Amino acid sequence: MNALDPMHPAGAPAGFHCDRVHGKFLGVCQGLANYMHINPTLVRAVFIIGTLFGFGSFVLIYLLIALLAD
Repeated sequence: MNALDPMHPAGAPAGFHCDRVHGKFLGVCQGLANYMHINPTLVRAVFIIGTLFGFGSFVLIYLLIALLAD
């Protein structure tokens, strides 16, 4: 097992996927947090702030990631 990511054997690339089991809505933020090894609350905060200051563009990005991932 890889020390950084116990879900993948050593040497295998850890690809991005939506974590719908542990995620709040569609699992996009949880999947990104797992992929980058950071706290999912931080990713959710970035999406909320980006949605407020980006005139909703982050909502489209979120939905595109949810549709294209997995």
